[in-house]
Amino acid sequence: MALDVRAISDSDLPDWLRALNTGFLRPPSAGEDEIANRRVQVAGHRVLGAFDEGRCVATYRSFPQELTAVGGAPLPANAISNVTVSPTHRRRGLLSRMIRADLAEAKERGDIVSTLIAAEYPIYGRYGFGPATWLTDWAIDVPRAGLDPRRSGQPDDADGGRVDLVDAGDVRKLGPDLHDRMRARRHGVITRDERWWQLLTGVVSVPAAPWTEPFHVVYRSASGEVEGLMTYRADDRWGDGKQPLNTVTVVDAIAVTTAAERALWRYVCSIDWITTVRTGYRAPDDLLPHYLPDPRAARVVTHADFLWVRILDTVRALESRTYANSGTLVLDVRDPASLAAGRYRLDTDASGSSCAPTTETPDLTLDVRELGALYLGDESAVRLSALGSLTENTAGAASRADALFRTSRRPWCPETF
Repeated sequence: MALDVRAISDSDLPDWLRALNTGFLRPPSAGEDEIANRRVQVAGHRVLGAFDEGRCVATYRSFPQELTAVGGAPLPANAISNVTVSPTHRRRGLLSRMIRADLAEAKERGDIVSTLIAAEYPIYGRYGFGPATWLTDWAIDVPRAGLDPRRSGQPDDADGGRVDLVDAGDVRKLGPDLHDRMRARRHGVITRDERWWQLLTGVVSVPAAPWTEPFHVVYRSASGEVEGLMTYRADDRWGDGKQPLNTVTVVDAIAVTTAAERALWRYVCSIDWITTVRTGYRAPDDLLPHYLPDPRAARVVTHADFLWVRILDTVRALESRTYANSGTLVLDVRDPASLAAGRYRLDTDASGSSCAPTTETPDLTLDVRELGALYLGDESAVRLSALGSLTENTAGAASRADALFRTSRRPWCPETF
């Protein structure tokens, strides 16, 4: 019998959740609280399921998002999440049917890119996605860091600002605007909706992940303006001889100035009884280690690819970002799905950029997945050429591409979805 792939109805949601939990190796059955929570989450989203004789065996969800391009422009994006195929129905093309239809519809709607966070690396390149941002998680050995003002002689308020503890209501009031200010400055960051802040502050909880109230602090500049926000949790662990061995885990940290960023990390590394700080997902080139008198006190725990980008509209995508230098590059983009395929001439200068289809001889030939990896400025065309992942048709073209595409700071996406 043919497998039925379709948008789910409200009555399908419990079965869809059972398939989702099965795919992610969680207890399959969903309780009423989980069903109600998911019903709110997916309202207005595009939710697909594959059904075999009435039983859901694959899941898929996509929803509107904005991605900050290099230079600060917000791009309309199609975000993809909740992708599973039950173990009994692997290798039957179910993901291909769902994702190809969804990407075509996203292109038709006018989305410029599609995004996802890949649980498995090998899957999504064949659908045109490339790893566009990376993340690093550090563990800071606090006694070694040298930030204790009693030992370093450095006052906590050296820049005239201050760090204040605040409550959840303050976070919901101050956080969205602060995050919008931050994402306008940092390419790779995506939007947060109201539900994100509700989850952070306990207004909404997920039954599968019981919520523990965290601590929240803001940084205010000397003028009183809020320039940073950090949320963290702490455990309660003591060793032999009543020695504190407590760890702070940073849940979220955003800042719009280096003064705010420095002050928040200095604060969390100076809390009494804390011997380790886990930083959470930071950009690989984060300044954090160098805020410490001893940068080696920050040990890399995780370094991995994170946000993957799939170009849907090559012309609009390339015209939406800024470039480091002036130049011209002709790209021959291969795309089996024909969404972004074509030969394009990119011209950049101080006044902006233009991109248009062309019949000129290409400087570079590349798959759309490599264009996605290059798009936010993190990957190198020279590296991809050395790996055989793109073809340099004109001598030096890969180096010219790097001079245009690469950015002085690496892209960063702190959010999961």
